[in-house]
Amino acid sequence: FDIVLNNLMAWAYTTGKILLKSDGTPWRPIVHIEDISRAFLAVLQAPRELVHNQAFNVGRPGENYRIREIAEIVKETIPNCTIEYASDAGPDKRCYCVDARKIHHTLPEFQPQWTARQGAKQLYDAYRQIGITLDEFEGPKYKRIDHLKMLLSEGLLDESLHWRHN
Repeated sequence: FDIVLNNLMAWAYTTGKILLKSDGTPWRPIVHIEDISRAFLAVLQAPRELVHNQAFNVGRPGENYRIREIAEIVKETIPNCTIEYASDAGPDKRCYCVDARKIHHTLPEFQPQWTARQGAKQLYDAYRQIGITLDEFEGPKYKRIDHLKMLLSEGLLDESLHWRHN
C-alpha cells in the first residue's frame, strides 16, 4: 500500500475519503506489475547486445500523473468518495516523471497493456472481493515497516533484520 494509487484506492474504499498528504502537485509514474513483468520477459528475450548493462524505465506514454490527478481517477472509480487534504498537506519534494521512450525504441515488441484507470478498477474489484478493512491496510499485515517492527517485537528478527533461528 505504499504505492500512491493502491494507497488512495484503499483509503477511499475503507473510509469514503481520498486523503492527500501533500498538496497534490508532485508527479508519479503509474505502471502495473503485469507490465513490469512483460518488460522483464522482453529483456530476457532480446538480443544481449541490445540490453546488456542497460537501464530501462518501464511505463506507458502518458502514465505520469500529478497526485491530485490520481485522486480524481480514484474518485471516478469508487462511488461517493470525496477528496480531502491532510491539515498539514504541503509540497512534497519527491516528484518524478518517468520517460519510458528508451524501452519502446529498443524493444518495440514490448507493449504495456495497463493504464491507471484500468489498474484502479482492478484494485476496486479486489478490495470489494476480499472486503479489505482500514485496520488491515493500515496495520502490520500490509505495511512493510510496521510488519518488520512486529517481527522485531515478537523476537522473530534480530536487530540486523535476520531471522532468528531458535
